[in-house]
Amino acid sequence: MAKSHHFFNRKLHSLLGLFPVGLYLLVHLVTNYQATRGEAAFNQAVAFLESLPFLIVLEFVLIYLPLLFHAILGIYIAFQAKHNVSSFGYFRNHMFLWQRLTGIITLIFISWHVWETRIQYALGAKELNYQMMVDILSNPAMVVFYTIGILSAVFHFSNGIWSFLVHWGITVGPRSQRAATYLTMGIFVVVSFIGLRAMAAFIQ
Repeated sequence: MAKSHHFFNRKLHSLLGLFPVGLYLLVHLVTNYQATRGEAAFNQAVAFLESLPFLIVLEFVLIYLPLLFHAILGIYIAFQAKHNVSSFGYFRNHMFLWQRLTGIITLIFISWHVWETRIQYALGAKELNYQMMVDILSNPAMVVFYTIGILSAVFHFSNGIWSFLVHWGITVGPRSQRAATYLTMGIFVVVSFIGLRAMAAFIQ
């Protein structure tokens, strides 16, 4: 029974990493990418999202609660995992290790990002707009922090797709798993470009 429960939790952890958490990452980065079209375009995109009905309910049900479950179980998995990179320097072993490391980095980054954006907005300390991100990224240290955070989040999402395909029995053999590796590496490059290009639009 315990093994069955653990197997279910691992599959649910993998699923939530893509839907809805991973999907929200894409929506968030594409929204931020509107900043490349100028301040008005970004503010308009944010205003549209903020105007969605029952937004606070949607955020908790579709983002915060799934993310919390994924993060808590992910931390457990990260500290329970046995890394054998030094003994077996295979590509997948390195990816396994980096998946765990980027998960922890991403959790720290998201926590900080939510604190200085959503929570500050909820407290009435800041406006949720283009200028907020300009102010944050006026600090060079924050530019470095956000660069690391974005790349970590995108890697964790992209490589997580590979793990999802394996855990759910979609890619079974070596050939399909190799094809999935190329696919997820391509996703990492494209989504990283979107995230970093969006960030650069706020740096003045």
